[in-house]
Amino acid sequence: MNQIVPEALQIFEPIDSLINNGGISQRALVIDTEISVYKKLIAIDYLGTVALTKALLPNFVAHQAGHFVTVSTVMEKFSSPLRSGYCGAKHALHSFFDTLGLEHDKDNIKVTLICPGFFNTDVARNALIGDGKQPNTKVNPLGVDDFSIRMLRPIEK
Repeated sequence: MNQIVPEALQIFEPIDSLINNGGISQRALVIDTEISVYKKLIAIDYLGTVALTKALLPNFVAHQAGHFVTVSTVMEKFSSPLRSGYCGAKHALHSFFDTLGLEHDKDNIKVTLICPGFFNTDVARNALIGDGKQPNTKVNPLGVDDFSIRMLRPIEK
């Protein structure tokens, strides 16, 4: 990760915002979910976002400006059956960015958490079941284009 940021800075300096948007989901009961699935959810949904954010943070601090936008899920606030690892990873993400915002407000670094409900992306279609396999999950009809337009308002605020 630390190699990607210097390359990006060479091309896009200054970087004024980072939109974190990625992850995998889960569809399995706690009792049926292998620990390897939980580890994968934490590695991708939490640590991947934290690693990229931490790699860019020193640049934001040096410039005394920056905006981290993290697209998460409403399920970071309200748990849901079959998604124990997903909800846990997203809850951890929310806590991390709350803390980051408090620590770096003095550096003019802003944090926005976007917490949508269900919409039509591959994250739902590729959700992991208890053994780590991916079933073909049906998704909500709200499209990515509609969601993208809806998320602009909180980012601008």
